[in-house]
Amino acid sequence: MIDLKLLRASPAQVRAALARRGDQSLTRLLDEIEALDMKRRTLTAQLDTLKAERNDAAKTDAQTAKAKGKLPDDVIVARRKLGERITSLESELRQIETTLDAKALFVPNSPLSDVPDEVTVLRSWGTPAPKGGKPHWEIAERLGILDLPRGAKLAGSGFPVLVGAGARLARGLINFMLDLHTREHGYIEVEPPFMVRRDVITGTGQLPKFEDDLYRTMPDDLFLVPTAEVPVTNLHREEILDGTTLPKGYAAYTPCFRREAGAAGKDTRGLLRVHQFDKVELVRFCLAADSPAEHEKLTGHAETVLQKLELPYRVAVLPANDFGFAAAKTYDLEAWAPGVGQWLEVSSSSTYTDYQARRANIRARPRPGEKPEFVHTLNASGVALPRTIAALLETHQQSDGSVTVPPALVPYVGTDRIA
Repeated sequence: MIDLKLLRASPAQVRAALARRGDQSLTRLLDEIEALDMKRRTLTAQLDTLKAERNDAAKTDAQTAKAKGKLPDDVIVARRKLGERITSLESELRQIETTLDAKALFVPNSPLSDVPDEVTVLRSWGTPAPKGGKPHWEIAERLGILDLPRGAKLAGSGFPVLVGAGARLARGLINFMLDLHTREHGYIEVEPPFMVRRDVITGTGQLPKFEDDLYRTMPDDLFLVPTAEVPVTNLHREEILDGTTLPKGYAAYTPCFRREAGAAGKDTRGLLRVHQFDKVELVRFCLAADSPAEHEKLTGHAETVLQKLELPYRVAVLPANDFGFAAAKTYDLEAWAPGVGQWLEVSSSSTYTDYQARRANIRARPRPGEKPEFVHTLNASGVALPRTIAALLETHQQSDGSVTVPPALVPYVGTDRIA
């Protein structure tokens, strides 16, 4: 959530940072928020004055009543009017605070100052194979490991069915990644609920702005998780953490559910864009001073997955107008898929600074006795399965139609070749 104190103290700075996102509607929204904030502070000052007046009057009235036995009628009327005025202003203040809080939820995070103005490739790993060969959906169909028509029969387009070795490959990838991140990278494994409450998904920034992209259950008003980031980040909502235990990292597997209402017709072949998919997510909590280094470490953990899967990839830092609502800086990890001739985003690694922590009220006391401060949250896909499987099939396809399995994955799949 936007820091209203910062907006109040440095409005030009906040506006300039948010302008980099390219959303013209933010100017009007910030105008409305500043006006509401000013009105709130004015009303708060008026109430403080009136309540002080009421307290002083109460002391005077007590002395008068003690001396005379009762208060004069005109004094009683004046005190009643004062109380009614205070009640009226308190009601008005509550309405303004409710409106202000609701509007503030639509303000995205401010991009960090080192975020570029265009996509910038920072580094790459491996040697991409020449463009060509079969796309993954043809490879998978020939191997009998992916059934898109039956998935559509069950739930509509965007819900693939993995069969036989395909299902085993997905299960193996999940276990491989969880073991890698917990054993080698020090993450704590979590199995969270796959549905969450409205306030939980608001805490990470998906609500209220992106409700149309989410699947919701009725009448309980629960949301199917679009990513494990949502429940795992909220593990510590409304908590004050011991800062000496930070940084803290969690790894979680969940299925992910996304309607992606605005993405119709884009990359719909095969596994490139689906409504349900599996993902291992990495979430980190740290103090503000450690945030930049933690972002680099987190990104490196996701890169290790691709290196062990022997998938050539590149890391790009996204411009301010092309990353998530709640993010302050994002790296995309893109694996090369020669069959479709594309770099496929298989992981986004983002720092959220204290934005999500403000919404979910997650704080830490840096050292015993010190004042709590909002933590910084970070997360990355470590990694998402559909495009990773697509890149695996296309990168490791053989001339006889089989697909070799990278050595690191063989113990989890049970074979070195899918044929």
